[in-house]
Amino acid sequence: MKSKLLIASTFGLFLSANAFANDIAGKWLQIDDKTGTSKAVIEIRKDAKDTYTAQIVKITPRPGYTPQEKCKDCPAPYTNQPILGMDVLKGLKLVSENNYDGGKIIDPLTGKIYSAKARLNSTGKRLTLRGYMGISAIGRSQTWIRQ
Repeated sequence: MKSKLLIASTFGLFLSANAFANDIAGKWLQIDDKTGTSKAVIEIRKDAKDTYTAQIVKITPRPGYTPQEKCKDCPAPYTNQPILGMDVLKGLKLVSENNYDGGKIIDPLTGKIYSAKARLNSTGKRLTLRGYMGISAIGRSQTWIRQ
């Protein structure tokens, strides 16, 4: 009887660990794809529709860079909204194991909105987010590191 309980609990632990590996909810360190430095801390949350939204919760100070406080060139409803606290990613959905698609992401420094997709690595610690217009081959990728 003890061996059956041990097997059942081990299997349950494996399933819960696997579910965590596929879930992107939590805090992430956004890494600038051009400089390799940290830009911000982003918190991703899952909503009732099983889509993910990401909000800027901290702007990382960088030498020689004064962060922009508001989204000046952004379309409504983002116009003049503070960047800190802004929802920058919306609508991302899990489409297959570790792959997410169907989202929209805004670059608050330029005001441009892109389609977004993401891939979580096998350890669940790195998220590669791709923003693009039209087809994903014409776009840019950033790596976010789980905090």
